Amino acid sequence: MNYYPKDIEVKLGFDKVRQLVKDRCLSTLGEDFVDRLTLSTNTPKINEWMDQTREFIQILTSGSSFPQANYTDISPALKRSEVPGSFLDEEDFFEVKLVLETLLKMLKFFKEHQEDYPVLASRVEHIELDDALYLALDKKIDEKGQLKDDASHELMSIRSAISKSQVRARTAVNKILKEANKHGYCPESPALTIREGRMVIPVLAEHKRHIKGFVHDESATGQTVYLEPAEALEINNEIRELRYAERREIVRILTVLTDELRENLPEVRKGIKVIGVMDFIRAKAKFGIDFDCTCPELSKQQKINWQLARHPILEAALNEQKKQIVPLNLALSREKRIMLISGPNAGGKSVCIKTIGLLQYMAQCGMPVSVSESSEFGTFSSVFIDIGDEQSIENDLSTYSSHLTNMKHFLEQSTRNTLFLIDEFGTGTEPQFGGAIAEVVLLELNKSQAFGAITTHYGNLKKVADKEKGIVNAAMKFDVKRLEPMYELEIGKPGSSFALEIAGKIGLNHEMLNRAKKKAGVSHVQFDRLLSELESEKNQIAKDKKALDSKNKRLTEAIKDYDDLKKYLEKEKAKVLKDAKAEAARVIESSNKKVEATIKAIKESKADKKRTAQAREALKDHANKVVRGKEKVEPQKVIDTSPIAVGDKVQLKSGAVGEVESIKGKQVELLLGGLKSRVKLADLVKISSKEFKKSAEKRVQQMTGINLNDKMASFSATLDIRGVRAEEAIGKVEYYVDEALLLGHAEVKILHGKGHGILRELVRNVLKENHKVISAKDEHVEHGGAGITVVTLDN
Repeated sequence: MNYYPKDIEVKLGFDKVRQLVKDRCLSTLGEDFVDRLTLSTNTPKINEWMDQTREFIQILTSGSSFPQANYTDISPALKRSEVPGSFLDEEDFFEVKLVLETLLKMLKFFKEHQEDYPVLASRVEHIELDDALYLALDKKIDEKGQLKDDASHELMSIRSAISKSQVRARTAVNKILKEANKHGYCPESPALTIREGRMVIPVLAEHKRHIKGFVHDESATGQTVYLEPAEALEINNEIRELRYAERREIVRILTVLTDELRENLPEVRKGIKVIGVMDFIRAKAKFGIDFDCTCPELSKQQKINWQLARHPILEAALNEQKKQIVPLNLALSREKRIMLISGPNAGGKSVCIKTIGLLQYMAQCGMPVSVSESSEFGTFSSVFIDIGDEQSIENDLSTYSSHLTNMKHFLEQSTRNTLFLIDEFGTGTEPQFGGAIAEVVLLELNKSQAFGAITTHYGNLKKVADKEKGIVNAAMKFDVKRLEPMYELEIGKPGSSFALEIAGKIGLNHEMLNRAKKKAGVSHVQFDRLLSELESEKNQIAKDKKALDSKNKRLTEAIKDYDDLKKYLEKEKAKVLKDAKAEAARVIESSNKKVEATIKAIKESKADKKRTAQAREALKDHANKVVRGKEKVEPQKVIDTSPIAVGDKVQLKSGAVGEVESIKGKQVELLLGGLKSRVKLADLVKISSKEFKKSAEKRVQQMTGINLNDKMASFSATLDIRGVRAEEAIGKVEYYVDEALLLGHAEVKILHGKGHGILRELVRNVLKENHKVISAKDEHVEHGGAGITVVTLDN
C-alpha cells in the first residue's frame, strides 16, 4: 500500500482512533494486534475483516454468553515450560487454567453458533485442543490458585500430618504459655505467635531462664523475647521436615503438570493467538457500537458514495461539549472524480477532507466506519494527502515550498487508483501565481484519472471545475442572513468566501469595504455577489420546501386519521346494529315464552282468579324488566389504578400477594410472608386489604414448606460468577445474598476474577444497595486478593 506522507495517520487523526480501539481491548494480546493494524488493498481480505467485526457486533448486541474474561497473555509461562525438567509455579498454572477455560468456552460457543457466526467460527476451526489438559489442571489447582490437598495421595498425607502436628504443637505451647503467665513470666495479655515459621511465646527478658527453650527473636526495646519452649521444639522440627517434604511433593506434581503442558504447547499457542485475535475483533466491534458505525462491503472499484459521514474524533469532542455534529453526504465516481470544495473560512472545508481521508483509511484497515448503512466504499491502491503546514527549518522549506514538494510527488505517483486530498490548494505565495500553478496542477491530476478532494478560495479553479469533465464544484453552505457557517456540504456549485460580508459583520468601516470592492474589480465582486445571492435564495427555497413538506406530512396524517376513524365508526355501527337486533330477538323470544307460560298457567288453573292474577302479575314484572333493561349483570372486579406506595397490598402476576416495603425506581421490595423479594413495579396490581387477606389465606392452604435442611446442605460458601454476563451476574449475586441471609450465614465469598476489574466493581455496587451487607472487601492476597470479594452479612 502506497501512502504519503509518512505521518499520514497523525494528520488524519487515525492515531487517536487506534488508541480508542486499544482502550477497548481486554488484554495485551489484543493490543498487539491493534498496534499492527495497517492499510490494505486486498479487497477480499478487508471484507473478511469487516464480516468478522459485523458478526462480533451481533454477539455483543444480542447478549450472547460469549466469554469475555481471562484474556491473559501466558506466553512467558509457556516459554519457561519449554525446557525439559523445568516446572511452572502454582500461580502460573492458575493463569494457564483460566485461559484454557476461556479458550474452551470460546470453541464451544462457536461450535454451537457456527451458522450464526460462520466467519468467526472459521477462525477457530483449526484448533484441535481437547479439554484433557484443562481437566488435569482443574483437578489439581483450586479456585484460589493453589494445589489442592488431594492433588496426590502423598500430598494429602503430608498436609494431614502437618495439620495434626500443628495441633499438638499449639496445645503444648498454649499449656506452657498459660503456666508462664500464671507465674508472671510473660508481659500483659500474652498470645502465641510465629517467628521464622515456628510457634513461640512472649516472655519477659528477665524471666527467660525460667523456661527451657530456644530464643528466636526479641522486641524492639529488648524487654520481651520470643521463646520456643523445649517441649515444642521437637514438634516444630517435625513440622519443618514435613514442610520440606510438602514442597518436594508440590515440585514433583508441578513438574508432571509442566510435562503435560509441554506436550500441548503448539495447540495452546494457537489458542492464545486466537484469544488475541478475538480480543482485537471485539475491541473493533465495541468501537463500532460506541460510535454508531457500520461495516460496509468494499468494492474493488474506486468510488465514494457516503451518506451521513461523521468524523468520529470530532463527534466525540462535540458530544463532550453537548453539541451535535453535522453529517456529510459525499459522492465521487469515475465521471466526477475530483471535488473542488470552496466556501468561507471556518466553514468546515478542512474537516470535510479529513473526514474523507480518515474514513477511507479506517475502511481499508478493516475498521467499522461512522456512515449510514446505505453508504458504498471502494478500494484505493494509494492515498496521498497535503494537509496542514509543512514548514521545516531543518530542511530549509517554506510553507509554499513544502506544498510544491507534495504536489510534485502527487503528479509523479498518482494513478487511476489513487485518492489524493489537498487542503488550501495554491496558498502560501502570491495569489496570481499561486492560482495559476494550482490550476495547471489540477488539470494534470485530472488527466491521471485519480480521485481527490481539494479545498480552495481561488475563483479561477472554480471556473475550471465548472468547465472540465471529471471535476465537480462543491460548497460548504453558509447562512447569508446570519453570516454563520452551516457545515453542510452541497455538491454541484461553487461557494463564496463571503469575505466582504464577514468583514462587514465584524464591523470594518463601510467606506473601506467599498474601496476594497473597487480594488477587487467589478467582475470579481459581481461573481461573489451572485454566489451570495444564489446561496441566500437557495436557503430560502430549502426553508420553504421544508415547511411545505411538514404541512403535507401533517395533512397526510390527518387524512389517514380521518379514514381510520371513518372505518372504525362504520365497523362500530354495524356491530351496534347487529347487537341491537340480537338483543331484540332475545327479548321477543323471552317475552313469547313468558306469555305462553302465562296462558298455560291460566288454562291449567281453569281460570282460577287467584292463579290468574299471579300469572298476570309475573308477566307484568317481566315486561317492566324488559322495558327498564334490568338484566342481571355479573359484578365486575374494579381494578385500583392509583399509584402504588409503600405499605400498599399488591398482587403479582403469579397470584402471590404481599406488602410493599420500599420502592426504588422501577424495582419494588416486597414482604412475601416472612421473606423479602425484589420485583418489577410493572408486574404488580394494587389490591384491597380484604382481597389481600382472602388471597393470603388461600395461599397458606396451598403452600408447601421449604426444606431448610436441604437448602443448608446444598448451599456453597463461595459463588463463582467468572465469565458471566453483567445482567446475569447481578441477578445471581442478589439471589445468592438473599439465600445466605435466609440460611443464617454471616460471611460468604464471591469469586469474580481480576481481569480489568469491571465485574468486581459491578459486584461491589450491587452489594452497596443491600442494607443487610455490613462490608465487602478483597480476600487476602495469598488467597485470591482482588479476584474474590469477602462479604460480611448482618445475620
